[in-house]
Amino acid sequence: MREKIILALIIILGFTFRFYGINFDDTCCQHPDERAIVMYTLPLSLPQNFNQFLSTESPMNPHFFAYGNMPLYLLKSTALLASKIDPIFLTYDKIDLVGRMISIFSDLATIGMIFIIGKTLFDKKIAILASFTYSISVLPIQYSHFYTSDVLLTAIVSLTLFRAIKFYKKPNIKNAFLTGISFGLALVTKISATPLVVSLLFSLFADFFFVFIRTPHKPKHWLPHLPLVVRKLLTEGIVMAFSATLTFILFQPYAIIDSSEFIKQNLAQLQMTHDAYVFPYTLQYVGKTPYVYEIKNLFLWGLGPIAATFSLIGLFLIFKSIKKYENSKKAEIIILLIFCFFYFAIIGRSAVGFMRYLLPIYPILALFSAISLAAAFDYFSSFRSKLLQTISIAIVFLLLIIWPLSFISIYSKTNTRIAASTWIHKNIPVGSTLATEHWDDRLPLADSSEYNFEEMTLYDQPDNTMKWDNLSQKLQQSQYIIIASNRLYIPIQKLSDCTKYRVCYPISSKYYKSLFSGKLGFQKIAEFSSTPTIPFVGLKINDISADESFTVYDHPTIMIFKKTNVVNTKSFM
Repeated sequence: MREKIILALIIILGFTFRFYGINFDDTCCQHPDERAIVMYTLPLSLPQNFNQFLSTESPMNPHFFAYGNMPLYLLKSTALLASKIDPIFLTYDKIDLVGRMISIFSDLATIGMIFIIGKTLFDKKIAILASFTYSISVLPIQYSHFYTSDVLLTAIVSLTLFRAIKFYKKPNIKNAFLTGISFGLALVTKISATPLVVSLLFSLFADFFFVFIRTPHKPKHWLPHLPLVVRKLLTEGIVMAFSATLTFILFQPYAIIDSSEFIKQNLAQLQMTHDAYVFPYTLQYVGKTPYVYEIKNLFLWGLGPIAATFSLIGLFLIFKSIKKYENSKKAEIIILLIFCFFYFAIIGRSAVGFMRYLLPIYPILALFSAISLAAAFDYFSSFRSKLLQTISIAIVFLLLIIWPLSFISIYSKTNTRIAASTWIHKNIPVGSTLATEHWDDRLPLADSSEYNFEEMTLYDQPDNTMKWDNLSQKLQQSQYIIIASNRLYIPIQKLSDCTKYRVCYPISSKYYKSLFSGKLGFQKIAEFSSTPTIPFVGLKINDISADESFTVYDHPTIMIFKKTNVVNTKSFM
């Protein structure tokens, strides 16, 4: 009973962190993935007949396969239910709130799954500590404030790993079928769940490995049973594959019906993971150091330094102690480890490094943290002084919770884009011309009809004088320049050297230097920023070195420049 109360309190804590500031942007979809899901979800409707259902032009076909289709169908069906309360939940401006609530409850389900897995593999203490660690992890908290496929995927991956453990413990047709369904649901959420197959295969063949492969010198013990074992493995493997395939077809039918588009879009996504030059928004990753980049962001921002350190120690403790476990327990732990390492190996070597890509392994990292936390607390219990024990444990919990408290402080302030939009309406005369950047959100948000806009196509290639003749004319006509985030100026300035990069911006980088130094003829008149702040002491945590995706969706730094002189185009040519 006590553990259930503690788990309930952890879930309440997790809900509080995730729900706080859920409508932080007071408008829809500042995350481009959330925006894409909403845009492709709204037009969905049921086909009028079966023939229309089978058509690629079916109103149920989202024509969008960069992510799985289940998140779209789930959002649409949930929004339809919510619209019974208020029709506004089926509109562009509010359907994102429905999606964000789905994200929150998906992540709460992940907290529950972590507890179940931790209790199954270890004990109640580790299960509780793992649930707590995940509930306060920054990246899951941040992504519960958006509706993207990643939080939902994390919940289903956790479920699939649990089902794989359950199947290993009791291999039968029923558990094989349920495990396959979980895997199929993961695939229709995001195709990047494919690495789960290594854990599923291991759950099938673990005993074969331990019993037969490790004792080849004793064939008389296992050779007579080999045909029966192989037949059983094949049967259960086929059932697992069948239920996964059936689930995939049922929840993402247009991957089959509209297979050419499905393949085309997924190949484009695959190309992006091999080449950071493919899209403008991935240029930030040119020159990324594989694995080091992911570990840095995970350590500093995703988990936070304290939780990440405990996670690393916990991983060491697992490897140190795994030999003492019997084969069955060892196999259950390896089911988690093999997915974690295989998935990280694939994501870490990718040409792009969006932090959310690693979300599915955060529950496992939370388990690692819990193992070392439990060891630390056991060590504290050896102190003779009860007061010292209590203080030591309290300090650890305080250090762990400082990071999420610092991060959610951004939701206690007005969103920077909203603040900048309000300032623009108050301080920039109606009819003014604003130079804004392509591949970024245009400011002011919502009603921008009072202003004229010139779009600065800074990512365009080639970065030559012809391009800048055109952009210089736009600057001549503009009274203000709006920099809505660091999406362009950081990667463009990094890619200034044409001898080093195959896509380069020698002139564009000079443009930014001239703009920021004041030599261009524009002066910065306003800046809006919001950084994580440690509570009570007010110490700000500078997260400018974090992955771009960590800052630009909910707390970008915005700069507004006003023309003070004739534009000096020679200063950056």
